[in-house]
Amino acid sequence: MLQAQPLTTGGEIARRLQIDARTVRRYIAALQALDIPVEGQRGVGGGYRVRPGYRLPPLMLSDDEAVAVVLGLIGARGLAAEREAEPVDGALAKIMRVLPSPLRIQVEALEQALGFTAAPSAAPVGGAVALKLADAIRRRRRVRFAYRSFSGEASRREVSPHGLVVHAGRWYLAAYDHGREDLRTFRVDRATGVALARETARPPDEGFDAVAHVSLSLARVPWTWEVEVLLDLPLEEAAERLPPTLAELAPAGDQTLLRMRVNTLDWMAGVLAGLDCAFEIRSPAELGASVRALADRLAACA
Repeated sequence: MLQAQPLTTGGEIARRLQIDARTVRRYIAALQALDIPVEGQRGVGGGYRVRPGYRLPPLMLSDDEAVAVVLGLIGARGLAAEREAEPVDGALAKIMRVLPSPLRIQVEALEQALGFTAAPSAAPVGGAVALKLADAIRRRRRVRFAYRSFSGEASRREVSPHGLVVHAGRWYLAAYDHGREDLRTFRVDRATGVALARETARPPDEGFDAVAHVSLSLARVPWTWEVEVLLDLPLEEAAERLPPTLAELAPAGDQTLLRMRVNTLDWMAGVLAGLDCAFEIRSPAELGASVRALADRLAACA
């Protein structure tokens, strides 16, 4: 606005941005704090202008744009080797310096609150929602929102948010649900009307890991079949072949007990074949038929 015309009144700014006069003055002060030479002229016909000959820097980001840029940089840092992360950190620091102070604080909170289950590849949810949740985590405040489950059931929730996690293109919130009196995992895109509450959030248990919690929650989604298989693999090796969002693994001597929930046993047979190890099916018995059918199809193609 300041670049578009020689002089802009406070009233014009207030109407355009739908803010009050006090907020206009605060925004002007924020620009001046960034060493942008915004000058004020008092009296009739007065207003604000950028000193002639000066051009505002091009990096002026909305909430959504800031979240998208920061998410991309955090993802790039996660993919980079340690020696290659320095330019990513430098770019992130430069962006933080030019953001207005209120937005910078929120974006910093998002960076600290966000974890990834794997190499990031997700597009962000609405920037205002992500920033509000991250801000609540940083300030240790409860949040309230309307939530619609996978089955379509609508409910109102009050939670103490612990962490944001991105997995397979989806954003998840790990939080303590005060109505259910237990930890829960929420799909952020299914939450609407997110609002900070005045109440202080319940702190997470010592050592709580939001990524591990969400991964376990996803692995326990109640699909059609519950599968239990004994793998002839040590636990560490099994964990390298099966992500925690897919399966629960437990040590069983020199072997590993695999528990999974799946929609089709034929798909499960393919997973077992891909592990390249001997295994013993504990349950369900019907899985044996799917494994034999897969073996017959593969033999016929040989």
